[in-house]
Amino acid sequence: MPPRVHCVRHAQGYHNLTVANHNMHDPLLTPFGEEQCRELRSSFPYHSAVDLVVASPIKRTVYTALIGFSNDLASKDLKVIALPELQETSDLPCDTGSSPEEAAREFRGKPVDLTLVQEGWNSKKGKWAPTAKAIENRAREARQWLMSRPEKDIVVVTHGGFLHYFTEDWTSNRFQGMSCTSISPVSPAAGLTLEALPGTGWANTEFRSYSFDVGSGDNASLVETDESRRRRAGTETPLTREEKLNLKQTAHSTWERQGFQQKGEPNYQVQSKV
Repeated sequence: MPPRVHCVRHAQGYHNLTVANHNMHDPLLTPFGEEQCRELRSSFPYHSAVDLVVASPIKRTVYTALIGFSNDLASKDLKVIALPELQETSDLPCDTGSSPEEAAREFRGKPVDLTLVQEGWNSKKGKWAPTAKAIENRAREARQWLMSRPEKDIVVVTHGGFLHYFTEDWTSNRFQGMSCTSISPVSPAAGLTLEALPGTGWANTEFRSYSFDVGSGDNASLVETDESRRRRAGTETPLTREEKLNLKQTAHSTWERQGFQQKGEPNYQVQSKV
């Protein structure tokens, strides 16, 4: 039986504080972001079931995993597996990872497995290009990799823009009742909308749970669990496929107008988020 996947957006990084900080290369978590991770550790309800933790190799995601799931890593002798396919969508400095050598220095002595982080993973070229087609392909590859794992409950820590491609879910701008573990300076819980929160509908350290659609074939599609939907959306009726597509187009148009994604393909690239 395919595993259950718990998707988590990273905690607040320094690039989240101001658009000017998007020029920071591979920024770390802020002190507030570290506190968000500790709150995540306290509120996440599935610790006892977790048997694998995977993260984008970008520093803020790895540290979110290390802090938020520190007890799981220690008590079960686990390591955070850094999976390059989970990196963020844009080629902005803040969304570009460090070299394998720098990553090895940064996480030396910490329970992080960097085996899959090879030269060129942060080039933003070819497979890693910031185009819709490339992002969709690597999102599918990440799902396939996860679906083939023997573990039963997997935590995936990644990025707000990439999560839309990874989950193929564009309904996330409906913020009411979401399960973010704390209110950051930029937060849907503070009354912000998609218009005011460009780039993603996921709050920092928000988590949602998914199962695999075994009928989706090689696409390895994810379906949010009923429990997860109720936690963030109450008793709302799920959108139809047509409504989801319309919402996706609306989100793309909004982000394009705000300058957070590129034109040029039928699907669009999410360039950044705050």
